[in-house]
Amino acid sequence: MAEALKLARAAELANEVPVGAVVVSAEGAALGRGFNRTRLDVDPSAHAEIVALREAAWKLGNFRLLGCTLYVTIEPCVMCVGALIQARIARLVYGAPEPKSGALASVPSLASHPALNHSFAVTAGILAPDCAALVQQFFQRRRE
Repeated sequence: MAEALKLARAAELANEVPVGAVVVSAEGAALGRGFNRTRLDVDPSAHAEIVALREAAWKLGNFRLLGCTLYVTIEPCVMCVGALIQARIARLVYGAPEPKSGALASVPSLASHPALNHSFAVTAGILAPDCAALVQQFFQRRRE
């Protein structure tokens, strides 16, 4: 999660919403890293999770990221949870909840929906105060 926080800070420096993500293999190797790039890439799908998943899939030569864990600073949205399901991620670890658009704890969880063909373990609250403060301070500065 510390690496994801560093990436979130890089996003903030790029004037992006400060969210960072890292995909780690079952063996502990970092396979993909990303931060929000929606403005930089002019791409609504360029969330930190998607960027990290793309890099990990490219490195593995496979869009299935079996046995991998994704660490992300903020609870993922519906689009990103859908990508985690498609990638067959084994586990998600996130920092702070996202009460407006989070798709795991803040609204009914998609991670274990019975109609979906894949589910994954979820661990929430890792470094949550640091993760939340980064986003809150970013939006506070934008409002000033």
